[in-house]
Amino acid sequence: MTIPYLSDLLAAAGSVAIVYAYHTFLRLRVQRDPGYTIQAVLNQGRTAWVERMMAEGQGILAVQTLRNAIMAATFFASTAIALIVGILTLSTQSDKVIVAWHTLSPVGTIDEHLWLLKLLLLLVDMLSAFVFFSQAIRLMSHIGVMISVPPTTIRPTYVAALLIQAGRYHTRGMRCYYYAAPLLFWLFGPLLLVVSTCVLVGALYYLDKSPARAAHAA
Repeated sequence: MTIPYLSDLLAAAGSVAIVYAYHTFLRLRVQRDPGYTIQAVLNQGRTAWVERMMAEGQGILAVQTLRNAIMAATFFASTAIALIVGILTLSTQSDKVIVAWHTLSPVGTIDEHLWLLKLLLLLVDMLSAFVFFSQAIRLMSHIGVMISVPPTTIRPTYVAALLIQAGRYHTRGMRCYYYAAPLLFWLFGPLLLVVSTCVLVGALYYLDKSPARAAHAA
């Protein structure tokens, strides 16, 4: 195994280890403090919102709110498709692009086959984002129908569980967008992959923390 392949392999392993360690920390922290993350707070709000909408028969208001969420997810899904097309276009012009990439790279020569592999991983990341946002849209479309029926027909807890799952899909799609940044920097070299991953985890630490916990820490 050549040195460029080994350095990229070590950097990729280190990047995955950093992200895994962060999410393990987040999972353990949520077990001790269920309201630590913004996602947990939003899930509580979604449950209360569904129960109120179905109890008060606010079907129109609920559908309008879901429509706004569907429009946001549709925007991100469409953007993912545009990025997928861009990545595919970039991969077909690798012989021309790599010449410029050699100049920008701080680590010297870039292996063409390794560069294409990195593009493939970036493509998989964007494809995953599209799938997650599509699933969020699918569930929210179903919820728009079920939330308008009487609570005696469909339990609000079931509808709330679907809404929470849709929110999880949306969060995973956004995570794919966030993880695209280290993958993009990886095209320039393994060191930038590790550095950008550390920066991303630092940003996620503040984004994932609930406003109440962030204000208390401040």
